[in-house]
Amino acid sequence: MTSIYSYQKHTDSLRTYELQLPHNDSNERQGTELATIDGVTYVSLPDGVVLPSAQPEQIAASITTVTLTDTLRDQIKAASPHVALINQRVVEAIRERYSMDDEIKMLRLAPSDQATAYNAYAEECRAWGRQQKALLGL
Repeated sequence: MTSIYSYQKHTDSLRTYELQLPHNDSNERQGTELATIDGVTYVSLPDGVVLPSAQPEQIAASITTVTLTDTLRDQIKAASPHVALINQRVVEAIRERYSMDDEIKMLRLAPSDQATAYNAYAEECRAWGRQQKALLGL
């Protein structure tokens, strides 16, 4: 299950201290910074990935595992550039097949085979978006 952590970044006169995320065998960073809300930063780690125990002392005490409430999930989704990008990609996928005018036309044509095909495709695109958000723990 995807884990979400929260912490408070610390900035002094020289640098900003952030959560140290693990790296895979290819030295790629594992995890995604989702959003910062009211000074608290939320980070998602994929299934099976463990947060390194060695963290900067300036932030270590603020690191906690998050249990998402519906309200917090909605706040993170609203503030997250990753979620905004997923939403944009869903719209772009729909636009590859259907223009805005086509979508409005489907409202007038329903029920019809064309409207059913449109709805199935749009739902397929939306399902992809939901899957991507679920991979982030949202």
